[in-house]
Amino acid sequence: MEGFFDNVATIIEQARTYVGRTADLTMCITYYEIGRMIFEQEQKGKARAEYGHGLMRNLSDFLTKRFGQGFSHSTLKNARKFYQIYAPTVQQLPLADLEDKKSQTVSDDFEKNNFSSKGQTMFAQSYPFRLGWSHYLILMRIEKAEERRFYEIEAVNQRWTFRQLQRQYGSSLYERLALSRNKTEVMRLANEGQTLEKPHDVLKNPLVLEFLGMDEKAEYSESDLETAIISKLQTFLLELGKGFLFEARQKRFSFDEKSFFVDLVFYNRLLQCYVIIDLKTGEMKHQDLGQMLMYVNYFDRYVKAEHEKPTIGILLCKEKDDSIVQLTLPENSNIYASAYKLYLPDKNLLHQKLVEWTQEFEENQHTRNKTIVDPLKNKSDQCT
Repeated sequence: MEGFFDNVATIIEQARTYVGRTADLTMCITYYEIGRMIFEQEQKGKARAEYGHGLMRNLSDFLTKRFGQGFSHSTLKNARKFYQIYAPTVQQLPLADLEDKKSQTVSDDFEKNNFSSKGQTMFAQSYPFRLGWSHYLILMRIEKAEERRFYEIEAVNQRWTFRQLQRQYGSSLYERLALSRNKTEVMRLANEGQTLEKPHDVLKNPLVLEFLGMDEKAEYSESDLETAIISKLQTFLLELGKGFLFEARQKRFSFDEKSFFVDLVFYNRLLQCYVIIDLKTGEMKHQDLGQMLMYVNYFDRYVKAEHEKPTIGILLCKEKDDSIVQLTLPENSNIYASAYKLYLPDKNLLHQKLVEWTQEFEENQHTRNKTIVDPLKNKSDQCT
């Protein structure tokens, strides 16, 4: 009898595990299929807008009476939009990719957990959804497909919660990363998400610290800023990006009988190097860059192990001056100045900057190509 009780308990435990793992997938599949049916039914309505509105209103009333809340007119509109955006992905996803995904079909989970799935239903199909419905509600707001893909890849790989995805999108993470890269790397953002292969990849333009809750106009010291960052360290690590581990604040080291203190010390396990940050709330000066150069040299010579990569130094300042950075630091110094903001940036303004930057890059490329071609043409003309 005890064995029987254990078997029953095992079934219940498996069911609870299954429900927790597949609830989000089930909801996404359900809304996707509802959206598909609405879309296909609307095509029979001779593309009349009033037909589509009436259809969803009537369907919402019917489903609400039968199942209760959860099927409002706005929810059905979202379901239709969800289908329209992701239908090409569902239809074109290679079988090999689907086999590599975990929990891609509900019926697969039934089989793995000794459940029986009778009949062929929509859940016997394969779907590429790997996030919760609340995540997709945010992703569907993003009009540009490449930007949407970036956030989807990062949310999956970094296991962002709904709130974290909401914050990263609201802080214009895609635009800030893109503005710190060349056009080729911007295309990689859309296809691979954020990749860390070289020191410059850790930069964002600017770093957004709105979560500190500090007033932009108020007077505050570098110590106040450092304390605020430490109090919100988990969120600050999210803003820094992939692979960061916190080591110390006010890291003390001595050299030539003098003591020095580095504001914040991190380690990036992906780049395999130390990342040291110095905070500046006032105007950036060349002396600040010289001090950071000394810090980086000390870490490279006395702290890092032989197998580790060179230390990265970041001067985090309220306003950066690129001309001072270029004039003060030697090339390939591994030291960068990065501006920070205590409020969420204007997404439209950043988007416009990205558009202008892209156009300028393309114009420069065109001019460079023309410069290469024209001399050859002129030389040929002279010969004739």
